[in-house]
Amino acid sequence: MKQLGQAAKKRYIKEYISNLPKIFLTQRQLCDLELILNGGFAPLSGFLNERDYQSVVSKMRLTNGQIWPIPVCLDVEGIEGIKIGQKILLCDISEKPVATLLVESIYKLDKKKEAQYVYGTQSRDHFGVKYLFDKTNDYCLGGTVEKVGKIEHLDYENLRKTPQQLKRYFKKKSVEKIIGFQTRNPIHRAHFWMIKKAAQAENAHVLIHPAVGETKDGDIDYITRVKCYKIINKKYAKDFSTLSLLPLAMRMAGPREAILHAIIRKNYGCTDFIVGRAHADPGTDRRGNLFYEPFDAQKMVQKYAKEIGINIIAFNEMAYNEKSKQYVEVSNKNKDSKSIKRISGTQFRRMLREDEKVPEWFSFPQVIKILKRRVKKQKGFCIFLTGLSSAGKSTIGKSLSLVLMDRYNKPVTLLDGDVIRKHLTKGLGFSKEDRDENIRRIGFVASEIVKHQGVVIVAAIAPYKKMRDDVREVILQAGTFVEVYVSTPLSVCKKRDVKGLYRKAERGIIKHVTGIDDLYEKPKNPEVTLDTTDLSINECVKEVLNYLKKEKVIK
Repeated sequence: MKQLGQAAKKRYIKEYISNLPKIFLTQRQLCDLELILNGGFAPLSGFLNERDYQSVVSKMRLTNGQIWPIPVCLDVEGIEGIKIGQKILLCDISEKPVATLLVESIYKLDKKKEAQYVYGTQSRDHFGVKYLFDKTNDYCLGGTVEKVGKIEHLDYENLRKTPQQLKRYFKKKSVEKIIGFQTRNPIHRAHFWMIKKAAQAENAHVLIHPAVGETKDGDIDYITRVKCYKIINKKYAKDFSTLSLLPLAMRMAGPREAILHAIIRKNYGCTDFIVGRAHADPGTDRRGNLFYEPFDAQKMVQKYAKEIGINIIAFNEMAYNEKSKQYVEVSNKNKDSKSIKRISGTQFRRMLREDEKVPEWFSFPQVIKILKRRVKKQKGFCIFLTGLSSAGKSTIGKSLSLVLMDRYNKPVTLLDGDVIRKHLTKGLGFSKEDRDENIRRIGFVASEIVKHQGVVIVAAIAPYKKMRDDVREVILQAGTFVEVYVSTPLSVCKKRDVKGLYRKAERGIIKHVTGIDDLYEKPKNPEVTLDTTDLSINECVKEVLNYLKKEKVIK
């Protein structure tokens, strides 16, 4: 009877939650939810309510006084019909229920304040700020969450340990001093030297704890990185380290994020935490200016270390000393020495791309082999032709696709705006919302082609800068994006008027014609600009090919 009662209860719960209103989580929200549910984000028991949000932004504290540096919020597309006290079902992208949210608060984000206080800037050149301004909805739901299903990972299940699992593991091994090491990059010899030195100095065990949620655009994918970590852990650090993957979506918030990382490692059982130079750093803005000074993160996290309950192990920049044949911390005394050798991230990526020999002092042969294999895999690319109707986009696209297939043996997919509207985006109109959705769908298809090393040419008016930038961002995660602005002026396009759109618009027969009664936002920095007023189609194709060769997209 008891078993029947439990079965009935399960059926009731399943039926009850299936009738709740649903919210489908983004990848970042899923990462945040997983860390809330497994205790990695303790003391959080849900997504921040409005009072906690305001307090975290302004003071780096929850309203109960506990230290918490980064807002963890559930932004939603719409709040219509949602009420305080209501339960919402949180689902992954495949509609599988993972948790419920009891709504305690409905509020609007103060994005400008959050950007300034949390990231120290309102510049979209900062990864976190751009995500906040361009990818985060305006309204949020705050409240406690309750697990109803498993957040599934189809890879590395044995390496995805919860805080409780790791604590039990360390207790079983009788390990009392544990050093946490955060990374979003492959581990090279400098990193290895750092963690080994820390382990020896502290007589401790190291938790290699890489972030495998969303990281910075352009970072090496986590699948490739995990292959590298497994080699390091098994071959070089087996005696003093444990590898476990952290489902953290990074914000690249520098000093504040260093505090978050320390809190997380405390929750995972660490007694110590390594913070290196430029920790969780987003790099520079477009003018080359730093968002944070190299040691800002160290200073900030050390200030709160005692309150968090973790010891901070701070390292300077690491470099190879050719004389002593070992890694050393760079200081004012030795930074200009000829025996100090460094290879920047940019240099290293170029060496991989061009198949140059990477010095063994920089990295491990097996790691280099894995990374070269990934880079050698031919990247896909997207050529995105944008401009007014009758500017010449489709003709250039067709000619270019034929040349790439004939001369360069490239399989090419041509996504022509007019054809797409008859199939993929059939039913969409020409309002701003429908135009955005049209380009969003085209961008999704293009990104899938690029992701699988394909070549895609898009020929679409794509009048709005934000949507073009969004497509660029998605495609750059998988390959190369080349924006080609077909800048043929409106006067010339009107004379051609291939589809008769301009004549109809000027007579008032149709509306929402770009260039007449609808806006076209000109690209500010396209990779290629073509004006077909004087340039022939062959000359236009040649211009694009020259760019592709110059940038080594094709050979």
